[in-house]
Amino acid sequence: MGDHYSLTDIRARFTPTLDPDFQPLSLVLRQARKQISEGAPAVELTILLERLPGDRSVHCLTVPDPASDDSGEVLRLVERVCKFLLWQQGASRIGVHSSCGSDRLAKRLAKIYSTDGDRAFDADMMQRAFGRPLVIEPLSSGEVDATDTAKAIGGHLDGCRIGFDLGASDYKLAAVRDGKPVFTTEIPWDPRVEADPNWHRTKINEGLKLAAEKLPRVDAIGGSSAGIIVDSKPRVASLFRSVPDELFAEKVRPIFRNLGAEWGVPFEVANDGDVTALAGAMSLKKNGVLGLAMGSSQAVGFLDQQGRITGWLNELAFAPVDFHPAGPVDEWSGDVGCGVQYFSQQGVARLAKLAGIELPDAHPAVQLKHVQELHDAGDERVPAIFDDIGICLGYALGLHGEFYDYSQLLALGRVTSGHGGEQIVVKAEAVLSAEFPELATKVTLQLPDEKSKRVGQAVAAASLPKLVA
Repeated sequence: MGDHYSLTDIRARFTPTLDPDFQPLSLVLRQARKQISEGAPAVELTILLERLPGDRSVHCLTVPDPASDDSGEVLRLVERVCKFLLWQQGASRIGVHSSCGSDRLAKRLAKIYSTDGDRAFDADMMQRAFGRPLVIEPLSSGEVDATDTAKAIGGHLDGCRIGFDLGASDYKLAAVRDGKPVFTTEIPWDPRVEADPNWHRTKINEGLKLAAEKLPRVDAIGGSSAGIIVDSKPRVASLFRSVPDELFAEKVRPIFRNLGAEWGVPFEVANDGDVTALAGAMSLKKNGVLGLAMGSSQAVGFLDQQGRITGWLNELAFAPVDFHPAGPVDEWSGDVGCGVQYFSQQGVARLAKLAGIELPDAHPAVQLKHVQELHDAGDERVPAIFDDIGICLGYALGLHGEFYDYSQLLALGRVTSGHGGEQIVVKAEAVLSAEFPELATKVTLQLPDEKSKRVGQAVAAASLPKLVA
Protein backbone atom coordinates (compact mmCIF):
# COMPACT_ATOMS: atom_id res chain seq x y z
CA MET A 1 0.00 0.00 0.00
CA GLY A 2 1.44 3.37 -0.97
CA ASP A 3 1.80 6.45 1.20
CA HIS A 4 -1.61 7.65 0.01
CA TYR A 5 -3.16 4.82 1.96
CA SER A 6 -1.00 4.92 5.12
CA LEU A 7 -3.34 4.70 8.09
CA THR A 8 -0.71 5.87 10.57
CA ASP A 9 -0.13 9.22 8.86
CA ILE A 10 -2.42 10.76 11.46
CA ARG A 11 -0.90 14.16 12.41
CA ALA A 12 -2.12 14.27 16.03
CA ARG A 13 -2.39 17.80 17.45
CA PHE A 14 -1.34 16.62 20.91
CA THR A 15 1.63 14.35 21.63
CA PRO A 16 2.29 12.84 25.07
CA THR A 17 5.64 14.04 26.41
CA LEU A 18 6.66 10.77 28.05
CA ASP A 19 5.08 8.44 25.49
CA PRO A 20 5.53 10.25 22.15
CA ASP A 21 4.96 7.10 20.07
CA PHE A 22 1.30 6.93 21.15
CA GLN A 23 -0.88 6.46 18.04
CA PRO A 24 -4.53 7.15 18.89
CA LEU A 25 -6.75 4.46 17.43
CA SER A 26 -9.45 7.12 17.10
CA LEU A 27 -7.28 9.04 14.63
CA VAL A 28 -6.38 5.90 12.69
CA LEU A 29 -10.11 5.29 12.16
CA ARG A 30 -10.44 8.89 11.01
CA GLN A 31 -7.53 8.44 8.61
CA ALA A 32 -9.21 5.35 7.14
CA ARG A 33 -12.31 7.42 6.40
CA LYS A 34 -10.16 10.17 4.90
CA GLN A 35 -8.47 7.73 2.53
CA ILE A 36 -11.86 6.42 1.43
CA SER A 37 -13.18 9.95 0.87
CA GLU A 38 -10.16 10.58 -1.36
CA GLY A 39 -10.99 7.63 -3.58
CA ALA A 40 -9.40 4.58 -1.98
CA PRO A 41 -11.34 1.36 -2.74
CA ALA A 42 -13.43 0.41 0.27
CA VAL A 43 -15.43 -2.46 1.73
CA GLU A 44 -18.31 -2.30 4.18
CA LEU A 45 -18.11 -4.71 7.08
CA THR A 46 -21.02 -5.91 9.19
CA ILE A 47 -19.86 -7.36 12.51
CA LEU A 48 -22.37 -9.39 14.53
CA LEU A 49 -21.60 -10.03 18.20
CA GLU A 50 -23.75 -12.70 19.83
CA ARG A 51 -23.27 -13.15 23.56
CA LEU A 52 -25.87 -15.86 24.05
CA PRO A 53 -28.74 -16.91 21.77
CA GLY A 54 -31.19 -14.02 21.52
CA ASP A 55 -28.69 -11.44 22.81
CA ARG A 56 -26.76 -9.86 19.97
CA SER A 57 -25.54 -6.51 18.71
CA VAL A 58 -24.33 -5.28 15.32
CA HIS A 59 -21.59 -2.85 14.35
CA CYS A 60 -20.93 -1.56 10.83
CA LEU A 61 -17.51 -0.41 9.70
CA THR A 62 -16.18 0.83 6.36
CA VAL A 63 -12.45 0.37 5.74
CA PRO A 64 -10.07 0.60 2.78
CA ASP A 65 -10.16 -2.60 0.76
CA PRO A 66 -7.77 -5.10 2.40
CA ALA A 67 -7.08 -6.59 -1.04
CA SER A 68 -5.22 -3.37 -1.92
CA ASP A 69 -3.24 -3.34 1.32
CA ASP A 70 0.26 -4.83 1.20
CA SER A 71 1.24 -3.34 4.57
CA GLY A 72 -1.28 -5.26 6.67
CA GLU A 73 -2.52 -2.03 8.30
CA VAL A 74 -6.15 -2.56 7.30
CA LEU A 75 -6.23 -6.08 8.70
CA ARG A 76 -4.67 -4.79 11.91
CA LEU A 77 -7.22 -1.97 12.12
CA VAL A 78 -10.09 -4.41 11.68
CA GLU A 79 -8.59 -6.69 14.34
CA ARG A 80 -8.18 -3.76 16.76
CA VAL A 81 -11.81 -2.69 16.23
CA CYS A 82 -12.92 -6.30 16.62
CA LYS A 83 -11.04 -6.54 19.91
CA PHE A 84 -12.53 -3.26 21.13
CA LEU A 85 -16.02 -4.56 20.34
CA LEU A 86 -15.25 -7.90 21.96
CA TRP A 87 -14.36 -6.29 25.29
CA GLN A 88 -16.95 -3.54 25.03
CA GLN A 89 -19.89 -5.79 24.24
CA GLY A 90 -18.74 -9.38 24.71
CA ALA A 91 -19.36 -12.34 22.40
CA SER A 92 -19.35 -16.09 22.20
CA ARG A 93 -19.89 -15.82 18.44
CA ILE A 94 -18.72 -13.16 15.99
CA GLY A 95 -20.01 -13.06 12.44
CA VAL A 96 -18.31 -10.93 9.78
CA HIS A 97 -19.81 -9.97 6.43
CA SER A 98 -17.82 -8.07 3.81
CA SER A 99 -19.56 -6.18 1.01
CA CYS A 100 -16.97 -7.50 -1.46
CA GLY A 101 -18.14 -11.06 -0.80
CA SER A 102 -14.77 -12.24 0.51
CA ASP A 103 -14.50 -14.27 3.71
CA ARG A 104 -10.78 -13.48 4.05
CA LEU A 105 -11.15 -11.13 7.03
CA ALA A 106 -13.41 -13.52 8.94
CA LYS A 107 -10.94 -16.37 8.45
CA ARG A 108 -7.96 -14.23 9.49
CA LEU A 109 -9.78 -13.07 12.62
CA ALA A 110 -10.76 -16.65 13.44
CA LYS A 111 -7.10 -17.66 13.27
CA ILE A 112 -5.94 -14.72 15.41
CA TYR A 113 -8.58 -15.46 18.07
CA SER A 114 -8.10 -19.24 18.06
CA THR A 115 -6.82 -21.15 21.09
CA ASP A 116 -3.28 -21.06 19.65
CA GLY A 117 -3.53 -17.63 18.01
CA ASP A 118 -2.14 -14.27 19.08
CA ARG A 119 -5.36 -13.42 20.91
CA ALA A 120 -5.81 -16.79 22.65
CA PHE A 121 -6.17 -14.96 25.98
CA ASP A 122 -9.21 -13.07 24.70
CA ALA A 123 -10.77 -16.24 23.30
CA ASP A 124 -10.28 -17.99 26.63
CA MET A 125 -11.80 -15.10 28.59
CA MET A 126 -14.88 -15.06 26.36
CA GLN A 127 -15.32 -18.79 26.87
CA ARG A 128 -15.10 -18.28 30.62
CA ALA A 129 -17.60 -15.43 30.44
CA PHE A 130 -20.22 -17.13 28.29
CA GLY A 131 -19.55 -20.82 28.87
CA ARG A 132 -18.88 -21.72 25.24
CA PRO A 133 -15.89 -21.48 22.88
CA LEU A 134 -15.54 -18.26 20.93
CA VAL A 135 -16.47 -18.77 17.27
CA ILE A 136 -15.63 -16.30 14.49
CA GLU A 137 -17.18 -17.08 11.12
CA PRO A 138 -18.29 -15.42 7.87
CA LEU A 139 -21.85 -14.12 7.56
CA SER A 140 -23.70 -14.88 4.36
CA SER A 141 -25.55 -11.56 4.52
CA GLY A 142 -25.05 -8.13 6.01
CA GLU A 143 -28.77 -7.94 6.83
CA VAL A 144 -28.73 -8.89 10.52
CA ASP A 145 -30.74 -7.48 13.41
CA ALA A 146 -29.63 -6.53 16.89
CA THR A 147 -31.68 -7.25 20.00
CA ASP A 148 -32.38 -4.88 22.87
CA THR A 149 -31.69 -6.48 26.25
CA ALA A 150 -31.01 -3.25 28.17
CA LYS A 151 -32.54 -2.99 31.64
CA ALA A 152 -32.76 -0.59 34.55
CA ILE A 153 -30.30 -1.00 37.41
CA GLY A 154 -30.27 0.05 41.07
CA GLY A 155 -31.49 3.33 42.44
CA HIS A 156 -33.25 1.72 45.42
CA LEU A 157 -32.64 3.91 48.45
CA ASP A 158 -35.09 2.63 51.07
CA GLY A 159 -34.07 0.82 54.23
CA CYS A 160 -30.76 -0.03 55.86
CA ARG A 161 -28.23 -1.22 53.31
CA ILE A 162 -24.61 -2.23 52.97
CA GLY A 163 -22.72 -1.38 49.81
CA PHE A 164 -19.27 -2.63 48.88
CA ASP A 165 -16.78 -2.25 46.06
CA LEU A 166 -14.06 -4.85 45.58
CA GLY A 167 -10.91 -3.50 43.96
CA ALA A 168 -7.44 -4.95 43.58
CA SER A 169 -5.86 -2.58 46.10
CA ASP A 170 -8.69 -1.88 48.53
CA TYR A 171 -12.14 -2.99 49.63
CA LYS A 172 -14.56 -0.08 50.01
CA LEU A 173 -17.63 -0.23 52.25
CA ALA A 174 -20.63 1.95 52.96
CA ALA A 175 -23.45 1.64 55.47
CA VAL A 176 -26.45 3.47 54.03
CA ARG A 177 -29.73 4.37 55.72
CA ASP A 178 -32.58 5.60 53.51
CA GLY A 179 -30.12 6.76 50.87
CA LYS A 180 -27.75 8.54 53.27
CA PRO A 181 -24.31 7.06 53.99
CA VAL A 182 -23.76 6.83 57.74
CA PHE A 183 -20.41 5.07 57.50
CA THR A 184 -17.76 4.62 54.80
CA THR A 185 -14.32 3.08 54.90
CA GLU A 186 -11.55 1.68 52.72
CA ILE A 187 -9.70 -1.49 53.71
CA PRO A 188 -6.34 -2.13 52.00
CA TRP A 189 -5.90 -5.65 50.62
CA ASP A 190 -4.21 -7.56 47.81
CA PRO A 191 -6.58 -10.39 46.79
CA ARG A 192 -4.85 -11.15 43.50
CA VAL A 193 -2.14 -13.22 45.21
CA GLU A 194 -4.51 -15.30 47.36
CA ALA A 195 -5.22 -18.80 46.02
CA ASP A 196 -7.59 -19.91 48.80
CA PRO A 197 -11.22 -18.98 47.98
CA ASN A 198 -12.08 -19.22 51.68
CA TRP A 199 -9.68 -16.33 52.33
CA HIS A 200 -11.67 -14.19 49.89
CA ARG A 201 -15.03 -15.09 51.41
CA THR A 202 -13.78 -14.49 54.95
CA LYS A 203 -12.32 -11.08 54.12
CA ILE A 204 -15.47 -9.96 52.30
CA ASN A 205 -17.65 -11.12 55.18
CA GLU A 206 -15.48 -9.35 57.76
CA GLY A 207 -16.09 -6.09 55.93
CA LEU A 208 -19.84 -6.67 55.75
CA LYS A 209 -19.94 -7.32 59.50
CA LEU A 210 -18.00 -4.11 60.13
CA ALA A 211 -20.54 -2.08 58.14
CA ALA A 212 -23.46 -3.91 59.76
CA GLU A 213 -22.31 -2.67 63.18
CA LYS A 214 -23.16 0.87 62.04
CA LEU A 215 -26.80 0.06 61.22
CA PRO A 216 -29.77 -0.94 63.39
CA ARG A 217 -30.46 -3.78 60.95
CA VAL A 218 -29.47 -4.93 57.46
CA ASP A 219 -32.24 -5.02 54.83
CA ALA A 220 -30.14 -5.54 51.70
CA ILE A 221 -26.55 -5.80 50.48
CA GLY A 222 -25.27 -4.62 47.12
CA GLY A 223 -21.78 -4.81 45.71
CA SER A 224 -19.58 -4.01 42.77
CA SER A 225 -16.56 -6.02 41.74
CA ALA A 226 -13.87 -5.85 39.12
CA GLY A 227 -14.29 -8.49 36.44
CA ILE A 228 -17.13 -9.98 34.44
CA ILE A 229 -20.17 -10.49 36.67
CA VAL A 230 -23.22 -12.32 35.29
CA ASP A 231 -26.30 -12.71 37.52
CA SER A 232 -24.18 -11.85 40.60
CA LYS A 233 -21.72 -14.61 39.68
CA PRO A 234 -18.08 -13.82 38.86
CA ARG A 235 -17.23 -15.33 35.48
CA VAL A 236 -13.82 -13.70 35.02
CA ALA A 237 -12.13 -11.60 37.70
CA SER A 238 -8.52 -10.54 38.20
CA LEU A 239 -9.20 -10.37 41.96
CA PHE A 240 -9.40 -14.16 41.97
CA ARG A 241 -6.69 -14.80 39.38
CA SER A 242 -4.62 -16.97 41.77
CA VAL A 243 -7.54 -19.30 42.57
CA PRO A 244 -7.19 -22.59 40.63
CA ASP A 245 -9.83 -23.09 37.93
CA GLU A 246 -11.58 -26.00 39.64
CA LEU A 247 -11.87 -24.06 42.91
CA PHE A 248 -12.99 -20.95 41.04
CA ALA A 249 -15.95 -22.85 39.58
CA GLU A 250 -16.79 -24.50 42.90
CA LYS A 251 -16.16 -21.70 45.39
CA VAL A 252 -15.77 -18.33 43.67
CA ARG A 253 -18.58 -18.39 41.13
CA PRO A 254 -21.27 -18.85 43.85
CA ILE A 255 -19.46 -16.72 46.46
CA PHE A 256 -21.97 -13.85 46.46
CA ARG A 257 -24.99 -16.15 46.26
CA ASN A 258 -23.65 -18.06 49.27
CA LEU A 259 -23.03 -14.87 51.22
CA GLY A 260 -26.56 -13.73 50.39
CA ALA A 261 -27.94 -16.98 51.77
CA GLU A 262 -25.87 -16.56 54.94
CA TRP A 263 -27.12 -13.01 55.52
CA GLY A 264 -30.70 -13.84 54.53
CA VAL A 265 -31.33 -10.55 52.70
CA PRO A 266 -31.49 -9.48 49.03
CA PHE A 267 -27.88 -9.58 47.81
CA GLU A 268 -26.92 -8.30 44.36
CA VAL A 269 -23.51 -7.72 42.78
CA ALA A 270 -22.74 -5.99 39.48
CA ASN A 271 -19.70 -5.12 37.41
CA ASP A 272 -17.79 -2.23 38.97
CA GLY A 273 -17.94 -0.22 35.77
CA ASP A 274 -21.73 -0.36 35.61
CA VAL A 275 -21.90 0.74 39.24
CA THR A 276 -19.54 3.62 38.42
CA ALA A 277 -22.01 4.77 35.76
CA LEU A 278 -24.90 4.26 38.17
CA ALA A 279 -23.11 6.42 40.75
CA GLY A 280 -22.75 9.13 38.13
CA ALA A 281 -26.38 8.97 37.06
CA MET A 282 -27.55 9.12 40.69
CA SER A 283 -25.37 12.12 41.55
CA LEU A 284 -25.87 14.02 38.29
CA LYS A 285 -29.53 13.02 37.88
CA LYS A 286 -28.78 12.52 34.17
CA ASN A 287 -28.53 9.57 31.80
CA GLY A 288 -26.16 8.77 28.95
CA VAL A 289 -23.36 8.31 31.48
CA LEU A 290 -20.01 6.73 30.69
CA GLY A 291 -18.32 5.99 34.00
CA LEU A 292 -14.55 5.55 34.06
CA ALA A 293 -12.84 4.43 37.25
CA MET A 294 -9.05 4.71 37.13
CA GLY A 295 -7.90 2.55 40.01
CA SER A 296 -5.93 -0.67 40.24
CA SER A 297 -7.26 -1.35 36.75
CA GLN A 298 -9.55 0.51 34.37
CA ALA A 299 -13.25 -0.03 35.04
CA VAL A 300 -15.86 1.29 32.63
CA GLY A 301 -19.63 1.28 32.81
CA PHE A 302 -22.38 2.72 30.66
CA LEU A 303 -25.96 3.80 31.25
CA ASP A 304 -27.76 4.60 28.01
CA GLN A 305 -29.87 7.67 27.35
CA GLN A 306 -32.83 5.88 28.99
CA GLY A 307 -30.80 5.15 32.14
CA ARG A 308 -30.41 1.43 31.43
CA ILE A 309 -27.42 -0.89 31.43
CA THR A 310 -26.92 -2.66 28.13
CA GLY A 311 -25.76 -6.08 29.27
CA TRP A 312 -22.39 -5.47 27.61
CA LEU A 313 -19.09 -6.32 29.28
CA ASN A 314 -17.56 -2.81 29.14
CA GLU A 315 -14.19 -4.29 30.15
CA LEU A 316 -12.18 -1.60 28.39
CA ALA A 317 -9.05 -2.35 30.41
CA PHE A 318 -8.43 -4.95 27.68
CA ALA A 319 -9.66 -2.78 24.78
CA PRO A 320 -7.04 -1.10 22.55
CA VAL A 321 -6.63 2.68 22.45
CA ASP A 322 -3.11 2.84 20.96
CA PHE A 323 -2.48 1.57 17.42
CA HIS A 324 1.32 1.50 17.75
CA PRO A 325 2.54 -2.11 17.38
CA ALA A 326 5.17 -1.55 20.09
CA GLY A 327 2.84 0.00 22.65
CA PRO A 328 3.07 -0.93 26.35
CA VAL A 329 2.32 -4.57 27.13
CA ASP A 330 -0.51 -5.62 29.44
CA GLU A 331 0.92 -8.08 31.97
CA TRP A 332 -2.16 -10.32 31.99
CA SER A 333 -3.30 -10.53 28.37
CA GLY A 334 0.11 -9.97 26.77
CA ASP A 335 -1.42 -7.55 24.25
CA VAL A 336 -0.18 -4.02 23.52
CA GLY A 337 -1.81 -0.60 23.65
CA CYS A 338 -4.78 -1.53 25.85
CA GLY A 339 -6.57 0.84 28.22
CA VAL A 340 -5.20 -0.54 31.49
CA GLN A 341 -1.71 0.69 30.61
CA TYR A 342 -2.98 4.26 30.29
CA PHE A 343 -5.87 4.76 32.72
CA SER A 344 -4.93 3.02 35.96
CA GLN A 345 -2.37 2.90 38.75
CA GLN A 346 -0.27 0.74 36.44
CA GLY A 347 -0.36 3.50 33.85
CA VAL A 348 0.87 6.06 36.37
CA ALA A 349 3.73 3.78 37.43
CA ARG A 350 4.70 3.17 33.79
CA LEU A 351 4.86 6.88 33.02
CA ALA A 352 6.62 7.68 36.31
CA LYS A 353 9.48 5.40 35.31
CA LEU A 354 9.68 7.14 31.93
CA ALA A 355 9.84 10.45 33.82
CA GLY A 356 12.88 9.21 35.74
CA ILE A 357 11.08 8.78 39.05
CA GLU A 358 12.30 5.95 41.27
CA LEU A 359 9.32 4.10 42.70
CA PRO A 360 9.09 1.97 45.84
CA ASP A 361 9.06 -1.78 45.26
CA ALA A 362 5.44 -2.09 46.31
CA HIS A 363 1.84 -2.43 45.13
CA PRO A 364 0.83 0.01 42.34
CA ALA A 365 -1.48 1.76 44.84
CA VAL A 366 1.55 2.59 46.99
CA GLN A 367 3.47 3.72 43.92
CA LEU A 368 0.58 5.99 42.91
CA LYS A 369 0.49 7.53 46.38
CA HIS A 370 4.25 8.15 46.16
CA VAL A 371 3.81 9.96 42.83
CA GLN A 372 0.92 12.03 44.19
CA GLU A 373 2.98 13.03 47.23
CA LEU A 374 5.79 14.15 44.92
CA HIS A 375 3.21 16.13 42.96
CA ASP A 376 1.99 17.87 46.11
CA ALA A 377 5.61 18.64 47.01
CA GLY A 378 6.15 20.38 43.67
CA ASP A 379 8.31 17.78 41.91
CA GLU A 380 8.65 19.11 38.35
CA ARG A 381 8.78 15.61 36.86
CA VAL A 382 5.24 14.70 37.88
CA PRO A 383 2.91 17.05 35.93
CA ALA A 384 3.88 15.44 32.61
CA ILE A 385 2.50 12.12 33.90
CA PHE A 386 -1.01 13.44 34.42
CA ASP A 387 -0.89 15.64 31.32
CA ASP A 388 -0.04 12.55 29.26
CA ILE A 389 -2.89 10.57 30.82
CA GLY A 390 -5.24 13.44 29.97
CA ILE A 391 -4.05 13.56 26.35
CA CYS A 392 -4.50 9.82 25.94
CA LEU A 393 -7.90 10.02 27.64
CA GLY A 394 -9.04 12.75 25.26
CA TYR A 395 -8.21 10.59 22.25
CA ALA A 396 -9.76 7.54 23.94
CA LEU A 397 -12.99 9.48 24.52
CA GLY A 398 -13.02 10.28 20.81
CA LEU A 399 -12.77 6.55 20.19
CA HIS A 400 -15.52 5.83 22.71
CA GLY A 401 -17.74 8.23 20.79
CA GLU A 402 -17.62 5.72 17.92
CA PHE A 403 -19.15 3.00 20.09
CA TYR A 404 -21.17 4.69 22.87
CA ASP A 405 -23.93 7.31 22.76
CA TYR A 406 -22.89 9.21 25.88
CA SER A 407 -23.21 12.80 27.05
CA GLN A 408 -21.65 12.59 30.53
CA LEU A 409 -18.18 11.29 31.36
CA LEU A 410 -17.65 10.62 35.05
CA ALA A 411 -14.02 10.07 36.07
CA LEU A 412 -13.46 8.24 39.36
CA GLY A 413 -10.73 6.27 41.09
CA ARG A 414 -7.53 7.02 42.97
CA VAL A 415 -5.67 8.16 39.85
CA THR A 416 -8.06 11.13 39.59
CA SER A 417 -7.46 12.27 43.19
CA GLY A 418 -5.75 15.58 43.89
CA HIS A 419 -4.18 17.96 41.39
CA GLY A 420 -3.47 15.13 38.97
CA GLY A 421 -7.16 14.51 38.39
CA GLU A 422 -7.71 18.17 37.55
CA GLN A 423 -4.83 18.06 35.05
CA ILE A 424 -6.25 14.93 33.43
CA VAL A 425 -9.63 16.57 32.85
CA VAL A 426 -8.15 19.84 31.54
CA LYS A 427 -5.98 18.03 28.99
CA ALA A 428 -8.76 15.65 27.95
CA GLU A 429 -11.11 18.58 27.37
CA ALA A 430 -8.45 20.35 25.29
CA VAL A 431 -8.02 17.27 23.08
CA LEU A 432 -11.77 16.87 22.67
CA SER A 433 -12.23 20.53 21.71
CA ALA A 434 -9.41 20.50 19.16
CA GLU A 435 -9.74 17.02 17.67
CA PHE A 436 -13.41 16.09 18.21
CA PRO A 437 -15.33 19.40 18.34
CA GLU A 438 -18.75 17.85 17.69
CA LEU A 439 -18.28 15.40 20.56
CA ALA A 440 -16.91 18.18 22.78
CA THR A 441 -20.15 20.16 22.45
CA LYS A 442 -22.15 17.09 23.46
CA VAL A 443 -20.07 15.59 26.29
CA THR A 444 -19.47 17.03 29.77
CA LEU A 445 -16.53 15.71 31.78
CA GLN A 446 -17.29 15.40 35.48
CA LEU A 447 -14.81 15.02 38.34
CA PRO A 448 -16.63 14.29 41.63
CA ASP A 449 -15.44 15.41 45.05
CA GLU A 450 -12.62 13.41 46.63
CA LYS A 451 -14.82 11.24 48.85
CA SER A 452 -17.17 10.34 46.00
CA LYS A 453 -14.21 9.40 43.81
CA ARG A 454 -13.13 6.78 46.33
CA VAL A 455 -16.30 5.46 47.97
CA GLY A 456 -19.09 6.67 45.66
CA GLN A 457 -19.29 3.25 44.01
CA ALA A 458 -19.88 1.51 47.33
CA VAL A 459 -22.74 3.89 48.13
CA ALA A 460 -24.28 3.36 44.68
CA ALA A 461 -23.81 -0.41 44.96
CA ALA A 462 -25.93 -0.40 48.10
CA SER A 463 -28.87 0.68 45.92
CA LEU A 464 -28.70 -2.38 43.64
CA PRO A 465 -31.07 -4.80 45.42
CA LYS A 466 -34.80 -4.19 45.57
CA LEU A 467 -36.31 -4.89 48.96
CA VAL A 468 -38.74 -7.77 49.18
CA ALA A 469 -42.20 -6.51 50.12
